[in-house]
Amino acid sequence: MKKVAPSFLAADIWRISEQITALDQAGCSILHLDIMDWHFVPNLSYGADWIKGLRPHTQMIFDTHLMMEEPDAYLPAVRAAGSGYCTVHVEAVRHLDRTLHLIRELGMKPGVSLNPATPLSAVEEVLDLCDLVLLMSVNPGFGGQKFIPYTYDRLSRLAALRDRRALSFQIEVDGGVTADNADSVAQAGADILVAGSAVFGQPDVAAAYRAVVEAANRR
Repeated sequence: MKKVAPSFLAADIWRISEQITALDQAGCSILHLDIMDWHFVPNLSYGADWIKGLRPHTQMIFDTHLMMEEPDAYLPAVRAAGSGYCTVHVEAVRHLDRTLHLIRELGMKPGVSLNPATPLSAVEEVLDLCDLVLLMSVNPGFGGQKFIPYTYDRLSRLAALRDRRALSFQIEVDGGVTADNADSVAQAGADILVAGSAVFGQPDVAAAYRAVVEAANRR
């Protein structure tokens, strides 16, 4: 079963409680949370305190994506906020092996993310340390962008690499995912599809979420 992780970055700040409750009632099991630092990406978002404040109000797994430079010092706060997954960028971490081990030692499932132009070879040496590999399908920093088409090939090659090495990490894709392309994204190899404006940007969040899930699991 392919999963859809709505991206909290696209939530309506005036309707957060209503929207999170609607997703819970629709059966959503995972919520994607982007923490941006204005250095690694040209945007600034919420921090661990926001996530901690949200934690008591939902049972969804928190899939926290750190779009930030040198995230090691921030990892304890991410864990204290209640995150289940923690993903860092290969382009932003000085010692990736050490960081992935630290994430697991703190009790979270480690993930690594790659920007669209970063080759898959950049993470080949640490794939056995990962529970999650996140391929960005837009250039990171802002929601509402269009899906980059060559991501389909990257997804297929990453899935083939996972099979060839008999590894078990999940493949996640983030950026430009909608009900119109979720089928193709899932078929290319994604296990978790992050959807922001396609879910939170719609009048009926629960219906929009279900539409993306249905599309992702069509075949």
